[in-house]
Amino acid sequence: MTGPLAGCRVIELAHIMAGPVAGLMLADMGADVIKVEKRTGDDTRRFVPPTINGESAAFLMMNRNKRGIVLDLKSQDGKEALRRLLRDADVLIENYRLGTMEKLGLGYEELRKLNPGLIYCEVSGFGRTGPYAHRGGFDLIAQGMSGLMSITGEAPGRQPVKVGAPISDITAGIIAAMGVSAAYSHKLKTGQGQKVDTSLFEAAITHTYWQSAIAFATGQSPEAMGSAHPLNAPYQAFQTTDGWINIGAANQANWERMLGFLGAEHLNDDPRFSSNAVRIENRVALAETLSEIFRRNTTAHWLEEFEKAGVPAGPVLSVTEMHADPQALAREMIAATDHPVAGNVKTIGHPVKFSETPGGVTRPAPLMGQHTAEVLLELGYTEDEITSMAKSGAIILSDAPPPDR
Repeated sequence: MTGPLAGCRVIELAHIMAGPVAGLMLADMGADVIKVEKRTGDDTRRFVPPTINGESAAFLMMNRNKRGIVLDLKSQDGKEALRRLLRDADVLIENYRLGTMEKLGLGYEELRKLNPGLIYCEVSGFGRTGPYAHRGGFDLIAQGMSGLMSITGEAPGRQPVKVGAPISDITAGIIAAMGVSAAYSHKLKTGQGQKVDTSLFEAAITHTYWQSAIAFATGQSPEAMGSAHPLNAPYQAFQTTDGWINIGAANQANWERMLGFLGAEHLNDDPRFSSNAVRIENRVALAETLSEIFRRNTTAHWLEEFEKAGVPAGPVLSVTEMHADPQALAREMIAATDHPVAGNVKTIGHPVKFSETPGGVTRPAPLMGQHTAEVLLELGYTEDEITSMAKSGAIILSDAPPPDR
């Protein structure tokens, strides 16, 4: 692996999404991420359909760039193998319920005695402190409790709507990776490890910056307003003859440039629209006025005009249209791996580019137990010991083709 985190070893004892996103981000930046699965595997292996040649598409997406092993942590041999793995590791990521790791004898206080430099990252539903620390958490629950679902949707009074993507799961993973990277920087300077603790709840709350600013200032909770923006207008989607277009005339200069190419300079003299403040007050009337204009031509026509005018705009793409977008391709946001069973598998690329230490997607998601023997050999286990552990059920070995040494 290459990347700014090359040489950092991460043990991912996490499942489904938030924890694995953290591992994915670190792996993309060059860390050696070893994913430890239970005997039944990560639950996303059963998030089917869809599959690619029988392999879960969800698992393939979340676990590329990682090596995978299977340990039975209820067995003494499996637990000992994990402890040996953690002895020299830099990072542990886990997202179990509160108290689970302690019951296994693998809590932070126990492991810091084993490895004082260990960065122990916990990703949970609500964090490890506070009155909700004992609760399990899911993306939907976090979105609702963070206030996000009260500001998402077409209009006030409608049915609550969550953000389409599991945004609190994904963001929690990204924030966890950020926290781990900061803690790793501290470790490189001091040799000291520490606990890193974040949650889906906190991750979802971070997406309310604008709406919380308004609520702090006014005492009023903002409400759902479709694609519009609470602090700028016009800043929303408009329907064209063949689709939708997002425009961001979010300051006075862009507003006036937009009116010029729309041939609607007279709107700048309309007292309802003369400044951003009054445009926000009259957002409904503004949207109705502009919608009538945008419905006169195609999305492509308006995009070309906006490009000439230098006003930010973009089409509303489907996911498959985004996959084919030239900018997404140019930025290597669509990548591919060669999986031993699924074959050529497309995946989402890493969103950060480094000029001197480039990371990227180089390894497909592991098969169940694909790297168990490889990792245990690195830890000093003999082949006979590995065979004995497999027979006892403490580990699972894969019959996958051996990786390149």
